[in-house]
Amino acid sequence: MGLTDRVRVKNVRVLSDRHYRLEEVEFDYRRGNGEWQTMKREVFDLGHAAALLAYNVASRTVVLTRQFRLPPYRAGHDDLMIEAAAGMLDDETPENRIRAEAEEEIGYRLHDVRKVFEAFMSPGSVTEKLHFFVAEYEAAMRVGDGGGLADEGEDIEVLELPIDHALAMISDGRIVDAKTIMLLQYAALNIFK
Repeated sequence: MGLTDRVRVKNVRVLSDRHYRLEEVEFDYRRGNGEWQTMKREVFDLGHAAALLAYNVASRTVVLTRQFRLPPYRAGHDDLMIEAAAGMLDDETPENRIRAEAEEEIGYRLHDVRKVFEAFMSPGSVTEKLHFFVAEYEAAMRVGDGGGLADEGEDIEVLELPIDHALAMISDGRIVDAKTIMLLQYAALNIFK
């Protein structure tokens, strides 16, 4: 029995449709014991996104960003977020979007962008699926300063860090962004062995 046999959507009410879409969904769900249960959940649809860790094996470095994020600030995080380059797909393929984001945010035109996995980041309430990429960089690939797009409110600082330092920043709480932690752990296990 697939999920289509276990879920019956009864009603969808749009709560907000500004920058992203927030819906209240009422549905019946057939539990593991066969009984039907009616539930309501809010679903936040912000589309899908891509994230990238740029790395240099020879120098054992990675390129990350540092920027202000309102939701973590509202949750009590009193510092700028250190993150891998990332962006919403906006009707673009994940690979094309992440190449553009790399140029906009970190200033590198990357050649061999490689997808390593996909993941739902908060499946209890958010529809977003994130496409994770890695790409090796070198100084000659730098085509700009990065920093993001000011008209989109981006004010991004570019950080080039030793991989060991970046991994230590997870342990001491300076890196608390899930996508970045996932990519750094991937790099530690698969790239900087």
